[in-house]
Formats: sequence, C-alpha cells, structure tokens
Amino acid sequence: MILSTMTNEMRAVVVEGFGEPEVMQVREVARPEPAHDEIVVEVRAAGVNAFDWLVRRHGFWFTTPWVPGWDVSGVVASVPAGENRFRVGDEVFGMPHLPRQAGAYAEYVAAPARHFARKPADVDHVHAAALPLAALTAWQVLTEAARVEPGDRVLVHAAAGGVGHIAVQVAKSLGAHVIGTASAAKHDLLRELGADELVDYRTRDFGELAPVDVVVDLVGGEYEERSMRVLKPGGVYVGLPDPGRLPELIAKAEPLGVRATTVSVVPDHAALEHLAGLVERGELRAVVAGTFPLADAVQAHEVGEANRTTGKLVLTL
Repeated sequence: MILSTMTNEMRAVVVEGFGEPEVMQVREVARPEPAHDEIVVEVRAAGVNAFDWLVRRHGFWFTTPWVPGWDVSGVVASVPAGENRFRVGDEVFGMPHLPRQAGAYAEYVAAPARHFARKPADVDHVHAAALPLAALTAWQVLTEAARVEPGDRVLVHAAAGGVGHIAVQVAKSLGAHVIGTASAAKHDLLRELGADELVDYRTRDFGELAPVDVVVDLVGGEYEERSMRVLKPGGVYVGLPDPGRLPELIAKAEPLGVRATTVSVVPDHAALEHLAGLVERGELRAVVAGTFPLADAVQAHEVGEANRTTGKLVLTL
C-alpha cells in the first residue's frame, strides 16, 4: 500500500564533494525505490550527529554524491508484501543502514522495517529523531561492550553531549552509579537526568575519583590513559572517538590490568523498542539543543562542529 501523495522526486541535502559545510546543498533528487524487504518512511525530523560531519569532512568509505544522516523519525508511507510490524501511517523512528548510507537528510528514506521501531506516542518527531544513534550507541556500549550490572560505577566523559546525556540515563536505568564529566554550567541538567556525581573537568582531575568499573570515553586523546588508570582491576574502558585505534587502546590497557574495547553502532529494532519503553516510562529523554529546517543543514553542521551544544541538534521537514 502506498500513499497517493508520494511523488517520484523529493528534496534532500546532497554532498557533491567532501569538505567544509558549504559542500552541502538542498536539491531535488529521485525518491528512493524500496527493495523487496524495505518500508518507505516520510521523514518529519532527522537528527544531526558528529558522525554526519565527520563523514562530510573526511569521506571515509563513502563516495559522492552522498545524502547525510541516519537518525530518522517519520511516518510509514509504504510497506512491502509480507510486512506485518508496520502499516501505512504508523509513526516510527530508527537509525537505518549504518554503516551504509541512509540518507536521512531528505523527505523520504527506504530501509528494512527491522531498522525501525514505533515512535513513543508522547514524544514529538523532533525529540524522537534525536534519539536513535545516540541511544543505540549508549545501549550497545553499556549492555554489550561493558556489560554494566546494578551497582557498577560508570564514568561518562562529555556527559552533556549528544551521546553522553543519553548514556547517563541508560546507565542509570541499568542500576549503575553514574559519574559524569562536564562543565559546571551543565551540572544541574545532568543531575536532573540522573547523574550521581559530577566532575567539572576545568577545576577537578577526574583521576582523583574512587575507582570505577566502566569508563565511557567520548573525548579521547589524553583522556584515554588517564581514564584507564581510574578503573578497578578488570574494569572496562570503552573508547568511541576513533574505533580504528582499538589495537592501540588495547596495548595501553593491558599493562594496567584493564580491558579496552569500542563499539561500531548498528541498527537494532529490539533495542530501539526497549529504549522507547524507557522513554514512555519517563526514564529517558533527548535534550534538543536546537532545530533547523532542512534548508539550513549547513548552519546546523557549523553549530555542531563548534562542539558547544548540550544535547542534540535536529533538522525538521
């Protein structure tokens, strides 16, 4: 079943060459043709993530022309024969296709139905679009890489950032004692989100903390070895800024008697459904730092790359 309003073209942000934000332009492009197992989602909002501008700047394994974005919240516009989870008109959110192109900065996205979950009913599309990549990253870090258990002491660096503020809440939902590093101005918000202890990195050395079981490092660099040294013997360091450096992280961790790992986040509808349940129970919320219309994607990237936002940026359609 297909909505009659769908056309063969759509607006999308297109990257023709990797580099500064100005390489992005809004253009009319062909609407995606779904594969036999894919639904089409009419995008109402698209989250903006650090990975978006890192790919825009460096390219990595992507080729141009490229449509950025992975965080999607929208309305199901078509379903294939045999799809029983969703119907046309259902509101869904998800992180389709990562690490392949999803093309979320566009009016429509086509992806497997199991890359989506039903949007929490009491959350608007803007806040739903701010969740998938950050929440799935936090979930996969804490439950799969670190295997956090109730009572564990979890240290989250950059705790007020896009992934960090979600990780604080997810760790709390798992029963952890959560410690966050952030500037003092962000401490009140983090306390509201459930952080038990806060460290102003400008005035206090987190190395003075009592030993912790898990470190979620969203900063990297000189934080790496310092974070490993605050771990209990056998503790887990999860480094996220550059997963390609895992062998180097392991080499640093082994002499200290701790474990180092990383996560390359992937779609997971079951985890999304669990996270949606946390949202519905009031245990998880996305903090939206700002919204921009699709035409202002360049400005959204400029703001994001300044690395001063609390929470997430979102494009609206």
